[in-house]
Amino acid sequence: MLDIKYIRSHPEQVEEALKKRNLVGALDQFLDLDRQWRKILVQVEDLKKFRNSASQEVGKLKKAGQDAGELQDKVRQVGQEIKALDDQVKELETSMDAILLNVPNLPHESVPVGPDEESNLEMRRWGEPPKFDFEPQAHWDLGPGLDILDFERASRLSGARFTVYKGAGARLERAVINFYLDVHTSKHGYREIWTPFMVNADCMMGTGQLPKFAEDMFKIEGREMYLVPTAEVPLTNLHREEILDGADLPLYFTAYTPCFRAEAGAAGRDTRGIIRQHQFNKVELVKLTRPENSYEELEKLTADAEEVLQLLGLPYRVVLLSTGDMGFSSAKTYDLEVWMPSYNTYKEISSCSNCEDFQARRANIRYRPEPKARPQYVHTLNGSGVAVGRTVAAILENYQQADGSIVVPEVLRPYMGGLDKITREGR
Repeated sequence: MLDIKYIRSHPEQVEEALKKRNLVGALDQFLDLDRQWRKILVQVEDLKKFRNSASQEVGKLKKAGQDAGELQDKVRQVGQEIKALDDQVKELETSMDAILLNVPNLPHESVPVGPDEESNLEMRRWGEPPKFDFEPQAHWDLGPGLDILDFERASRLSGARFTVYKGAGARLERAVINFYLDVHTSKHGYREIWTPFMVNADCMMGTGQLPKFAEDMFKIEGREMYLVPTAEVPLTNLHREEILDGADLPLYFTAYTPCFRAEAGAAGRDTRGIIRQHQFNKVELVKLTRPENSYEELEKLTADAEEVLQLLGLPYRVVLLSTGDMGFSSAKTYDLEVWMPSYNTYKEISSCSNCEDFQARRANIRYRPEPKARPQYVHTLNGSGVAVGRTVAAILENYQQADGSIVVPEVLRPYMGGLDKITREGR
């Protein structure tokens, strides 16, 4: 959530920043309600001053034995007016909060301005896409051919955009999860957290999924509970409504969770194979930092996500998202895109974002810079470290052989019981 005080003192700058996100007039109603709110507060203050003064006068009249009835009636009337105005203030504050909950974060000054993904800026590439001396297959053909991915039976179990993993395919998925967690905990300094896979509405509100993206979430019928769309939600909310010791920052968390997304509005986009699923696995990275260090921490977080792809030998590129393409809660986002031969292009496998204090305000996560200092909001960062299903798809396509077998990346072989190649015979 944006800082109300900053909006009031810099309305033109805020509106200009939102225009960069393709939002014109997003705060018009808010500013109108805010003007009413401030006007009523002045009225309330004046009435309270009158009531206090009149109450004192009533006391003097009674002490002097004089009739104070008329003035007492006036004091009661003013009290009723104050209550009515207080009710209006609460209604206005509720309406203003509802508006702000649907307004995205302001982009950092370094973010390229543009209407959509065409304005994204490629920062760097790592690795060379493989050159095949045969016609490469897509993972949605390789997996069934090896009998390690089964889309047909998954469809009978759950419907479209679910996948059953079998044998070496299931083990490969599990191997990638464990490999990512091991690297991030032992090498990058993250603390592993095992979270619930369901969270309440307050958590979803805190990270920005609610109320704006309710249709993309899977809600538990009859309860204000949601299946997690990403471990970002429970990890960021671990310290919701808390004041942290500044000496403990930064905090680094990592977690594996299955992720559940309705993907409303994504029909026809990457729906073949395991690129865009209703249920998928992901290892997430989350940081809580001091504001002055958050952009340095963003670069480190992105590098952490990059390193696991490098260790797997998967070619990728890093893209800085434009104002028109970045997520709702983000102030700055780098996407990591892995090379996918079936598309003959790069596909997103991780998004690494600095949300500054946007989520911290919604979730009320603060820290004390010094023992007796006034609490301040932390900055929250998150990134996929990285998406597991898309990693498996990238391994199948980039490590495929002419006979349809898959060479297992060397770093994963200890997690695969020493298996160095996936074949139909050894499935």
